[in-house]
Amino acid sequence: MKKGIQNSLFSIVGVAVMAVILVAVNFLGSRAKTRIDLTQEKAYTLSRGTREILSKLDTPVQVRFYATRGENKMPVFLKNHAQVVQDLLDEFRQASKGKIVVQKLDPEPDSDAEDSAKLDGIEPRMIQLGSEPIYLGLSVTMLDAKETEPFLDPREERQLEYKIARAISRVMTTEKPVLGVMTSLPMTGGMNPMSMRTGRPSPPWMFHTELKRIFNVKTVEMSAEKIPDDVKVLLLVHPKGITEQTQWAIDQFVLRGGKLMAMLDPVAVLDPQAGGPLGGGSESSSSLEKLLAAWGLKFESTKIVADMNYISQTGQGPNPVVLSLTENAVNKDDVLTGGMSSMLLALASSFSGTPTDGLRQTVLLKSSKNSQLVDPMTAQMGGEQLKKNFAASGSEQTLALRLDGKFKTAFPNGKPKAVEPPKSDEEKKDEKKSEPPTEQGLKESTADSVVILIGDSDFIQDPIAAQEFGSFGGQRVVVPQGNNLAFAQGAIDMLAGDSNLISVRSRAVRERPFTVVNKMQADAESRYQSKIKELEAGLTSAQQKINELQQAKAGEKTQRFILSPEQQAEIANFRKKEADVKKELKQVRKSLNADIDSLENRVKWLNIAAMPAVVVVCGIFFALRRRSKTAAV
Repeated sequence: MKKGIQNSLFSIVGVAVMAVILVAVNFLGSRAKTRIDLTQEKAYTLSRGTREILSKLDTPVQVRFYATRGENKMPVFLKNHAQVVQDLLDEFRQASKGKIVVQKLDPEPDSDAEDSAKLDGIEPRMIQLGSEPIYLGLSVTMLDAKETEPFLDPREERQLEYKIARAISRVMTTEKPVLGVMTSLPMTGGMNPMSMRTGRPSPPWMFHTELKRIFNVKTVEMSAEKIPDDVKVLLLVHPKGITEQTQWAIDQFVLRGGKLMAMLDPVAVLDPQAGGPLGGGSESSSSLEKLLAAWGLKFESTKIVADMNYISQTGQGPNPVVLSLTENAVNKDDVLTGGMSSMLLALASSFSGTPTDGLRQTVLLKSSKNSQLVDPMTAQMGGEQLKKNFAASGSEQTLALRLDGKFKTAFPNGKPKAVEPPKSDEEKKDEKKSEPPTEQGLKESTADSVVILIGDSDFIQDPIAAQEFGSFGGQRVVVPQGNNLAFAQGAIDMLAGDSNLISVRSRAVRERPFTVVNKMQADAESRYQSKIKELEAGLTSAQQKINELQQAKAGEKTQRFILSPEQQAEIANFRKKEADVKKELKQVRKSLNADIDSLENRVKWLNIAAMPAVVVVCGIFFALRRRSKTAAV
């Protein structure tokens, strides 16, 4: 056989074998659904906390995923999000080693799947007026327990992994967790100094009503010297006048693995015992000085954060100490705050310091750099006065944070003694003889615990967190405002759930900004910015001159309608200058847009042509190299 024919046959057989190998690898790869995550933030990898939760499964969990599948029924952005959910559920199934059973259903009208969706509480959404309802939700069931996500909003993609992991965690536990509530404020309603003015008891806060629906709520007295053993999470709201004995009880609660959420306040503006809004009566501040110092932190209980970037409109006008926080103030990388876009804090303060060894800090809410700390007296002077004397600190203030890790006691010498009135020498001798040994308690937590701290307590009260719309059928109609209640409830829900939920991170979204391209575009714009400003200033000057000439002529009573030749020439000159400036400005902006378009085209062609070009060059190189070797033989 000739050598040329032999080479051709080898080439044909080699190509055929390579094609078979590629098809086989592709087939096996699609079956295995194994992939390598090369993204910087590991966007396609389950968090450690999620894997820990799945490792505890000993009973199958069924996930019914409802998504409208019609070709023209589902908008593209929802169709893409449905694929994201499906891919993530496949990851859950693989990580659970088959314990997660995923069922995909298309709830078409009058179908069994639609009936199943209604029974599971999946809510259809009308995307456009007159269009068919769209389903995109899931239910998670284990035996008799069920959790439902009625609609999976694409805007909450960052919380997607957390929501699914939370639902699985909830169906694994049948009993409601016990939530202890310790507060100096009338959360449960009833008679208080402010309600006595109207002669009617105050209703319970909407926040407290919602907590009772989700948790087994137990009231813990402010004077408590021990937190009940069955309390899993302790909610501490405005602990005004808290004693060292109660701080000891909280300290021991955290050390034995309890979770704490504390809402402190420099001025509780809605404290009824302080005389109502803006503290018209006695001072109403709260802190946990002993505990915070042991954790390496400090709360500015005598200062208030004023922020010019988050000014709120109040009845007395704009006020920088009433903070209307936007999404720029929240930690978008944390599952707790990642989906929030607005919160309202009234006369809040900040935390500072560095956590002690063994503790990790995550900032949840922060002020802008255009902020400063002011004293309460200055804060009550009003927004206008604050703005006059405002001096930005240039640093962000921490308004809410989370600590997790191993905590150490704030009371190394054991339980502190209660402060008692002075005693005589004889009484002191008798007391010393019969004095029991000091209770030492725990010195360090044996397992990780979690504490969430917020520098405001007013943000969960009805006047700020919710709006009342009268009553219907004898029931108050109260609607939440902003994300205040969602943040507070979400934080407690996270603390009350599986401890591994804390480490379930916010999942990165798939849409990634072209940061390099954006920077190149910004540089292109900056090159023209000075010229645009110069031309706009010239245009403004010309227009002002024309207005001045016309106003001067209007002031002359006798010949207000007659322009002198000099005035006519001057106005014509400025009109011409105005037209020239507008023309030049238009040309500059046209050039700017042309440069931006050119940049976009270069990037597109680079993306489209670069890889094929590399392949072609490599192919030519290897072909020439092979030919040179063949010629040498």
